[in-house]
Amino acid sequence: MVKPKKPLPDCTIFWLAKAYQKAHGDFKEILKPYGVTNLQHLVLEGLWYEGGQTAAELGKMLVLDKATLSGVLDRMQDAGWIEKRRDPDDRRVVRLFPAPRAEACKDELIALRRDANNALLSDFSLEEQVLLKRMLKDLTGIKTD
Repeated sequence: MVKPKKPLPDCTIFWLAKAYQKAHGDFKEILKPYGVTNLQHLVLEGLWYEGGQTAAELGKMLVLDKATLSGVLDRMQDAGWIEKRRDPDDRRVVRLFPAPRAEACKDELIALRRDANNALLSDFSLEEQVLLKRMLKDLTGIKTD
């Protein structure tokens, strides 16, 4: 006789990790035809929101460390997704802008992200969605207001 398997322990960290894997993996598949990673998409959204930021400003907005962001920006520039331009008022400063390639698919990529968010939350009531988002923001400790 086979003994029943024990249920998984109630581990919040495990469930958060699994939720992240699902959300990240689903969106990764959606972005694959565009040749953009989830992190690169986040960078593009940040630049569409406010173009002309420095890498430091963008990193602060997206809560990304300098080392992570630096390599991502170099790869995105090489792939034609972003442009780095010298600030005309201070040539030491480099500002970041979405490249024409990014601007050409801006609406489509934003819609894909919006649809992915909606699909992820589709089994929740509006109240549950608001509560989940608030709790996730609280867990990160990131101030959004």
